[in-house]
Amino acid sequence: MELLDPRVDFVFKRIFASETNKDVLLAFLNRVLQDAGTAPLDEVVLLNPYTDKDDPGDKQSIFDIWARTVDGRLINIEMQLFNQYDMEKRTLYYWSKRYASQLQTGGRYTELKKCITINILNYNVLPNEHTHSVFHLREDSSGAPLIDDIEIHFLELPKLKKPAVPGEEGLVNWLLFLKGKDNENWEVLKMNEPALQKAMETLEYLSQNPEARRRYEDRQKFLHDEASQRDGAQREGFAKGLEEGRKAGIEEGIKEGIKEGIKEGIKEGKEEGLQEGMREAKLEIAANLLRMGLSLQAVQAATGLTEEDIRLLN
Repeated sequence: MELLDPRVDFVFKRIFASETNKDVLLAFLNRVLQDAGTAPLDEVVLLNPYTDKDDPGDKQSIFDIWARTVDGRLINIEMQLFNQYDMEKRTLYYWSKRYASQLQTGGRYTELKKCITINILNYNVLPNEHTHSVFHLREDSSGAPLIDDIEIHFLELPKLKKPAVPGEEGLVNWLLFLKGKDNENWEVLKMNEPALQKAMETLEYLSQNPEARRRYEDRQKFLHDEASQRDGAQREGFAKGLEEGRKAGIEEGIKEGIKEGIKEGIKEGKEEGLQEGMREAKLEIAANLLRMGLSLQAVQAATGLTEEDIRLLN
């Protein structure tokens, strides 16, 4: 049996965000938070649980997972199979929307609770080697936090190189489960993380269910088409920008060429004019010297003119 890819957001949400699998989500979240040095959670409330109304081809369907802790913190988990580009800005934009959505008209700022964003990416985006990167808002020199309301996690699956190691518990086991479609290491992963068994059973059930597989294939097609359109648009934009840049470069080159030509022409014209003016002045001086009765040799020595030039004056 070929297993469905748990990295496809439709499958990911079905595994982690159905009411029956809320314990799976809690176990995963606790591993993410513990890996970042944060205390584990006792309970989470699903704000947008998976339902059959999540249409794989509907752009309005939300395949993120929204949850809330018992103390009011908001958590957003997003699984990205393909590069959306500008992920850093995109993350801040959606974080800010979730944060601001808490404040109703007339509400107080003290009512705003911490928002945690967890991005699970099937591609690399950050210039480091860490599989799990965590960001907060801190002062540069001292590292003191301004406020603890923002927390952003990046889990970059391609950076995970290590295999499953028996007896090694922690977040790495969950990421290995998400990263691979094969189940050859599942026994080791389940031994390390018992909570993974339910996630694996859910994936196996979905992989055998014809309706779930149909919806999975529809979602895969939608994501691939969307990625192809985005990449095609970028390539087209790059080619157009290159052509416009080339044309603009040619036009600018022509303009600069004309400017340089004019400058060079003026320069050469000045030099030629100066030389011609000096020659005319020498000829006039030579004519005056000849009228004064100086010899041809004396005039030639005084002006630097050739003997032929002076004879023509005579």
